[in-house]
Amino acid sequence: MSVAAKICGLSSEAAVAAAVAGGAAYLGFVFYPPSPRAVSADEAARLCAGVPAGIARVGLFVDAEDEAIAAVLATAPLDILQFHGSESPPRVAEARARFGLRVIKAVAIAKPQDVCAAAPYDEVADLLLFDAKPPRRVDALPGGNGLAFDWGLIAGRKWRRPWMLSGGLTAELLPEAVRVSGAACVDVSSGVERRPGEKDPARIRTFLAAARAL
Repeated sequence: MSVAAKICGLSSEAAVAAAVAGGAAYLGFVFYPPSPRAVSADEAARLCAGVPAGIARVGLFVDAEDEAIAAVLATAPLDILQFHGSESPPRVAEARARFGLRVIKAVAIAKPQDVCAAAPYDEVADLLLFDAKPPRRVDALPGGNGLAFDWGLIAGRKWRRPWMLSGGLTAELLPEAVRVSGAACVDVSSGVERRPGEKDPARIRTFLAAARAL
């Protein structure tokens, strides 16, 4: 069975087209201004316009207020909210109820204790996303840093919710990452870019082909 894939940080029509044609299950759009992958609600709406039914459009937010999320949703047709900051379990539950959309909660992993911290979100989110903990740099982003964590930390774990593996993935690393972690769904951003914020359609196609082959 193929591994489902999410292409995150999309900001061009060519990249969206490559993700759709390659069979991506999720398309991610970043609404976090410090990120080089950030798009406006109007840009996301334009990019989402031709996305076929059955492919989930995901909006990534970092510790955003309800007003900011509502402003994006008023323009961009999103199916899922992704929270990639320090949002608490009650905050995740509250936003899920208010906006009536599925929620992905990212959990940053560096050590075993971080995996345990995911448990409360397993009760309130629809999907979990395990990503590498950001480096200790002032310019570090919450995600998309091209870093992997020890996939063995989540190997064999059982969760009530579906989950995704993220962090430093590339087409070349994908088979080993899936073998070790047991992931049935993966998320990639920097691993399909020419440079931060600029997706490479050829790398998107290669990554999705690798996922289909697993």
